[in-house]
Amino acid sequence: MRYLPHTNEDIASMLQVAGASSLDDLFSAVPKDCRRTSDLNLQGPLTEWELNNHMSALAASMAASPEYKIFIGAGSYEHYIPASVSYLLGRSEFSTSYTPYQPEMSQGTLQAIYEYQTLT
Repeated sequence: MRYLPHTNEDIASMLQVAGASSLDDLFSAVPKDCRRTSDLNLQGPLTEWELNNHMSALAASMAASPEYKIFIGAGSYEHYIPASVSYLLGRSEFSTSYTPYQPEMSQGTLQAIYEYQTLT
């Protein structure tokens, strides 16, 4: 899923629908002692692979962990596929041979198709 942050106009529209004048007004029902007043103490950024391993380790401590689920797969196992693969496969230059009529416009598309087809 893509990260699409809210614009200031989006936030103002949502506040209007909720009947609040500001974000502080919106969360005024939450008691002050339940609100975080400092930044979270988070470690540095992780790669997608490291984050998946970290989350799997956290899930392993819970009864709902995937290790407790058994499905008849007959050899169909979960494989790691980076998120970028889904994005790249959704690009039209990898799913159609159509190229624009102008040669200078199709140069990059033809190069991408060639590179994709010679990945071995």
